[in-house]
Amino acid sequence: MSSSTTPANPLAEIARRAMLEHGLQPDFSPAALEQLRAIGGAASASGPAVRDLRSLLWCSIDNDDSRDLDQLSVAEPLSGDQVRIRVAIADVDATVAAGTPLDAHARSNTTSVYTAAQIFPMLPERLSTDLTCLAQGSERLSLVIDMVIAADGTIAAADVYRAVVVNRAKLAYRSVAAWLDGQEAAPSRLAAVAGLDEQLRLQDRVAQTLKRVRHEQGALGLTTLEAEAVHVGASLVDLKPSEDNRAKELIEYFMIAANSVVARFLEGRGSPSLRRVLHQPARWDRIVELARRLGAALPPTPDAQALSAFLVKRQQAAPALFPDLSLAIVKLLGAGEYVLKRPGQPSAGHFGLALEDYAHGTAPNRRFPDVITQRLLKAALRGAAAPYSEEDLQALGAHCTEQERNAARVERQVRKSAAALLLQARLGQRFEAIVTGATADGTWVRILQPLAEGKVVQGFKGLDVGDVIRVRLVHTDVQRGFIDFARVS
Repeated sequence: MSSSTTPANPLAEIARRAMLEHGLQPDFSPAALEQLRAIGGAASASGPAVRDLRSLLWCSIDNDDSRDLDQLSVAEPLSGDQVRIRVAIADVDATVAAGTPLDAHARSNTTSVYTAAQIFPMLPERLSTDLTCLAQGSERLSLVIDMVIAADGTIAAADVYRAVVVNRAKLAYRSVAAWLDGQEAAPSRLAAVAGLDEQLRLQDRVAQTLKRVRHEQGALGLTTLEAEAVHVGASLVDLKPSEDNRAKELIEYFMIAANSVVARFLEGRGSPSLRRVLHQPARWDRIVELARRLGAALPPTPDAQALSAFLVKRQQAAPALFPDLSLAIVKLLGAGEYVLKRPGQPSAGHFGLALEDYAHGTAPNRRFPDVITQRLLKAALRGAAAPYSEEDLQALGAHCTEQERNAARVERQVRKSAAALLLQARLGQRFEAIVTGATADGTWVRILQPLAEGKVVQGFKGLDVGDVIRVRLVHTDVQRGFIDFARVS
């Protein structure tokens, strides 16, 4: 995501008010800012515990406007069709020590909050987009997750260690995906680094193998329409759907593999950890009923592989309706959470990823659970005691879960107000819409330009989910994020 900009009212006021209403701090404390001013530069370290991997062809791939870069990747072909994938994670802890004012702010909010008005970063931008960022051309400390991927997509070997790295090219999802798909020439930054094209094609091949294996094992392929704010200068001009592509999949499946390795590494060192879990769905019966209405039969007890196979078939049969089916499944699955994992005890696992061992450790500039995981890893590498007690981790897990949900509420609230703001001058205009909800509480439709959802307040009788209709915009309320439509023939 881009760094925060000076947004136009009233969205800025709505965003700040929403932050405060949901227990999130929109501003850094004077003590945190004083600590920031005292930081002279990026952290450095040397010695046998820190490897020098600056010569490797590291690169980052993120959103076009992202500046808070957390991870780099690089591939190395091995014998027997194996490939070594290294993922470097920014060493935020080397600059932001536990117990300091900056750490207190990060621990309080636990996440960066990305709203259509502005970004409220977990760490000041001087850190997250510079000193603790894996910026192009800069030497940075990192934690490296080193994985040997076999030809069948299994992880044959893995290790974690500290290293100094240099990002050779800051790349973006859209342009890399277009190049991988043969639709566009290589991005200039990619083309400027000799051998990087071959690097990325190898990484893409491994990522697609990991994707296939994950889905065979029951990982759920869900596609929901997420609104991406488009700004011209400080002005919001559109909300458009964020689209998946091969470059996003490359990063996604490397991060899933790396986070699984991190969880097992801490377990192997006898360290407690903060796991990211998604329990088996308590509302599985509703998922079974939803599948039955679509002509499919699911087992009576939760079965990730069966659900995954059903989703693949539905996406092929009705791609236009798949985002709405995905959203319904997401709601029925429930929310993920952070929980304490004691060494030697069973793990709740992650139902959506079909993984027993999973932690968050690959985005420490943006998420506090990843900073916690980083500190646990560094202690384990030193052979030192965990820097958090089990009681601390249990309490932090609950707090991070709650703040993550609060951040999502803020983002959703501002996104609805942003859509109302974009539409307020278009009263009376007509749109093609798809019905996304039809209950006793109301009937809801989604339009695509801009991507927005509103309530049908006239002519809603007889409508059902999936119906494609024409609607006329009749009312907006920016402060409350309300958008009302009337059905037209």
